Amino acid sequence: MPHSVSGVDVDEAAERLAHVARVTPLQEIERLSEATGARIYVKREDLQPVRSFKLRGAYNAMAQLSDSERQAGVVCASAGNHAQGVAMACARLGIHGTIFLPSSTPRQKRQRIATIGGSWITMRFVDGTFDETQAVALEETKGSWKTYIHPYDDPAVIAGQGSVAKEISEQLGDALSTVVIPVGGGGLIAGMAAWLHENRPDVRIIGVESSGAASTRAALEAGTAIDLPRVDMFVDGTAVGRAGRYTYEIVRDLVDEVVVVPEGAVCTEMLDLYHLDGIIAEPAGALATTAISMSAAGLLSNFTQGGVTVGILSGGNNDLTRYNEVQERSQVYRNLRHYFLVSFPQRPGALREFLDDVLGPEDDILYFEYTKRNNRETGPALVGIDTGSENSLVELRARMTQSDLNIQELDADSELLRFMV
Repeated sequence: MPHSVSGVDVDEAAERLAHVARVTPLQEIERLSEATGARIYVKREDLQPVRSFKLRGAYNAMAQLSDSERQAGVVCASAGNHAQGVAMACARLGIHGTIFLPSSTPRQKRQRIATIGGSWITMRFVDGTFDETQAVALEETKGSWKTYIHPYDDPAVIAGQGSVAKEISEQLGDALSTVVIPVGGGGLIAGMAAWLHENRPDVRIIGVESSGAASTRAALEAGTAIDLPRVDMFVDGTAVGRAGRYTYEIVRDLVDEVVVVPEGAVCTEMLDLYHLDGIIAEPAGALATTAISMSAAGLLSNFTQGGVTVGILSGGNNDLTRYNEVQERSQVYRNLRHYFLVSFPQRPGALREFLDDVLGPEDDILYFEYTKRNNRETGPALVGIDTGSENSLVELRARMTQSDLNIQELDADSELLRFMV
């Protein structure tokens, strides 16, 4: 049975996009090349006019609308990047669009959507996940002639996203061995797989999801698309609770492997991309290189052997105000940040004893919350500590055990910790 998207569909989409989407460059990530012993590049889709690949699919779908469909307008739901693609397509094609976004969409993305779309678009916000936002958007189309522009589960959108694969093959030729692709609803990986299957069947295709939104991995394990009971919205660009119908079938048949990476590892990679490679990536944009880094460390299957591996850096729409959370999640993931409840006796010098007798030379207090209670003998404090290494943590715990203070270590997933920090 043929799939919903063919290599020819992708070729035709590439022609429509020729004067709209940029042919984005490949950039070698030398630290990953050294770590893997292979040549590792990223495809800089963060350099598109809307700072993500989403323009490709949105424009390809909207460019094929009839005159009457264009006159009626379009509707979309998005976590941010698809909305920017639709907004730019609206402005370029003169189509009015209503864009629904989760209320958690970062401010930076909201501002970009408004700037790109101008008077051609109207934004509406929904409290909830992307899937809940999409349900509201679909209701908007009922009883109207407006066209819903799906962010991933539409053949025209999938074909547009697939143009990324065609470009990479043209840029690298036979040297291309493996592509590593972030996965949310699956539009990008499905489109790329459709083109590669027909034109470069020798290329290995690896999909990457975050552990908090691994809807495609769940679908592959279940044998059908299923709803996730919970979605972690941190990797907002791929925070999808159910894989698409078209995308699931293509991924099931044509993709070699879909791996899952933790959000903390994504945060660590975002910081490395920024500090070491000079690239500002959004969480979804760092998924591919996170997987490559974990593969090099032996934490995932080794999929970078031979030839050239290209990771798709899918977007750079990151709000810099999120970097405190990025740093937090990275330190916790690397086992270098820990939180403790310390019961201090309410007498002079108690804190000094903690600093002198419990903390080591590599330990640094990053968080301290304490309220003195005059009618109690002890007062609890929430203390966050960064350790210089895992060995420093072992030594810190040993000193805490020897201390007369009552000290309780909090689990990183503790609801109390989520509330306080």
